Amino acid sequence: VQLAESGGGLVQPGDSTRLSCVASGYTFTNYGMTWFRQAPGKDRELVAIITSAGNPVKYSDSVKGRFTISRDDGKNTVYLEMKSLKPEDTAVYYCTVRVEGYDYWGQGTQVTVSS
Repeated sequence: VQLAESGGGLVQPGDSTRLSCVASGYTFTNYGMTWFRQAPGKDRELVAIITSAGNPVKYSDSVKGRFTISRDDGKNTVYLEMKSLKPEDTAVYYCTVRVEGYDYWGQGTQVTVSS
């Protein structure tokens, strides 16, 4: 199983951006996907979950209404659309999947929100 995030970078407060996570090595359509983030000096935070059927089932309170998780099964990709970004959204963002009881993580992508 391999997960590869992309799309991070430096953005200004109020901007929007989209993260992508391309998955390989397993049957993508059979598993839900999760985005986490970790800011410097803070605990890892669950950001959003999407089911194998493509239904978002959870957003953290801190991103609800601003972030949208989605998936494209034809591209083995899960997305995190982020709008109205705030400096407190600065973090490394990871996608993850649990396959046969084991949690797989990507290498993460840095998002920095700063003017």
